[in-house]
Amino acid sequence: MRIHIKTTPSKQTIGFNHLHLLTGTIQKWFGKNEFHDSISLYSFSNLTKSKASKNGLDFPNGSSFFISCWNNEQAKLLITGIQNKPEMFFGLKVSEIILQENPELSTKTVFQIGSPIYIQRNLENGRKKFFYFDDKESPKLMAETLTTKMISAGLAEDKTLKITFDQNYHRKGTKKIDYKRGNQIIQIRANWCPIIIEGKAETKVFAWNVGIGNSTGIGFGAIK
Repeated sequence: MRIHIKTTPSKQTIGFNHLHLLTGTIQKWFGKNEFHDSISLYSFSNLTKSKASKNGLDFPNGSSFFISCWNNEQAKLLITGIQNKPEMFFGLKVSEIILQENPELSTKTVFQIGSPIYIQRNLENGRKKFFYFDDKESPKLMAETLTTKMISAGLAEDKTLKITFDQNYHRKGTKKIDYKRGNQIIQIRANWCPIIIEGKAETKVFAWNVGIGNSTGIGFGAIK
């Protein structure tokens, strides 16, 4: 299930690196739960309708974004949280909620993204490595992560699954994001490029909800 959210206008300029604020808001809406530290079976998009300046982003006409949950009980918990505490940050406040049921995706293969796709693996030396749209390992890693989530959700592995970046997209690139966690700043470089998903219809629906790649629970990998 997908929850489309519209907000009131912002009252202050919001910094470019505000992803931690949006993540914190969504965690507030979820409230106390049993899945906070487990594999994220939900994803959410970036805020849209911004006007950029050198100081950050303004939303004079409000913003919109979406949150998708594989588990409808999670979605219901989220909706209750939004209704009880619609305030977000810097004047943004939820003004409208629109629910969207899972779509029919059997013939759809190309998916635009709602937030950049982050692919990362830990190396044997303890360091982390990012993978990008032009790395040959990326398709395998994206499929690997989605398969792990499917198994966690109790679904069977889709042997026909194949995920690739759309190399025909003329504006493909990467985006650097400073994610704030407490007093620590984590630098992440993620991919801004549509993807192509081949596989069973139910697998595509699952991906449409849970997102692609790593860290969908903190605002990466949402697809449209």
